[in-house]
Amino acid sequence: MRTPRTPRIGLALGSGSARGWAHIGVIRALRDAGIEPHIVCGTSIGALVGAAEVDGDLDRLETWVRSLRLQTVVSFLDFSLGSGLIKGDKLIAFFRSHFVDRDIRELARPFGAVATDLQRGREVWLREGGVSDAVRASIALPGLFTPVQRDGSWLVDGGLVNPVPVSLCRAMGADIVIAVDLNSDLLGRHLKPKPARMPRKPVSPEPGTLADSVMARIQSGMAQLGIEHDNEPRPPAMLDVLASSINIMQVLITRSRLAGEPADVLITPRLADLGLMEFHRAGVAIEAGRRATEAVMPQLVGRLNGESSA
Repeated sequence: MRTPRTPRIGLALGSGSARGWAHIGVIRALRDAGIEPHIVCGTSIGALVGAAEVDGDLDRLETWVRSLRLQTVVSFLDFSLGSGLIKGDKLIAFFRSHFVDRDIRELARPFGAVATDLQRGREVWLREGGVSDAVRASIALPGLFTPVQRDGSWLVDGGLVNPVPVSLCRAMGADIVIAVDLNSDLLGRHLKPKPARMPRKPVSPEPGTLADSVMARIQSGMAQLGIEHDNEPRPPAMLDVLASSINIMQVLITRSRLAGEPADVLITPRLADLGLMEFHRAGVAIEAGRRATEAVMPQLVGRLNGESSA
């Protein structure tokens, strides 16, 4: 009599910018329950966290993201006037030098990332080549990060076509897919009225004072990104408009994709109060990921034990 094959577990980590640190909490909760996925796939920030997990770098990644401060986040914003506000070179150079920098096929477990072919409008599965290069393509949020050229195509964020890559997990051989949707409660979040702040006295650089000049540029850049606001009513900041537009698109695409390609277990951290670029609030996101995973743990254990998901 043949012994039943152990089902292969796939983990599909969805897109969501700074909300993606919640994936760390999800993985922690799964580990605590003795669950280690055989296959890990990610879109956008999900690709970054997923790559670190598969390569055994999750502990170092968590230590780093918990140490992030607003000033650190700003220091990674290499502004550009090209096809995106941010080149992304600083971030990926840091990721490559401190975390994963090897071929995807050399990783300890199967890993795949999702990007979007900007010219053809189709989904691209990145399953070979450099890990850092795949992550950089997958996180290339249109309008924010510049696109990445690969094999003659321009690639942008995979969240445009497949925000939660259940289908990639299935294609790579997963029998049971645990999916993490970071965008389930986000519609309208960035356009909600915010309390007014007292106006900040502008920094007036003195001639020849480099420090004051740099601070003035940082304050100006933060204001353009919507990181801080004065007390005067005004239309939403550029990044708020961009973030809300992307949220609408990704929420609707996610609903459509998951309806046609449902996960066996869906984890939905509550992250509506976390902004697009608030990477310095990792503790909040990680805890939300852990809580959401613990909430579905009975369902997940039952599914792994062969119970119907109906």
